[in-house]
Amino acid sequence: KRGNVVKILWATGDGLCLLAKRLESSGRFVWPQAESGKVHLTQAQLSMLLEGIDWKQPRRTSPLMSAL
Repeated sequence: KRGNVVKILWATGDGLCLLAKRLESSGRFVWPQAESGKVHLTQAQLSMLLEGIDWKQPRRTSPLMSAL
């Protein structure tokens, strides 16, 4: 209900893994829209989801490093 806990079932060739993560303080997970009861994420979306980053509007927190 609070949106600060995520549980993910990961299917492998020989079984299932259950991953659980809770965000501290007031963080919330931002989920993509579910289609037909399933959510399909890219690797980048999953990484941002698990870090509590709003994947719809990611923002760079530091300037780009200039190429050497």
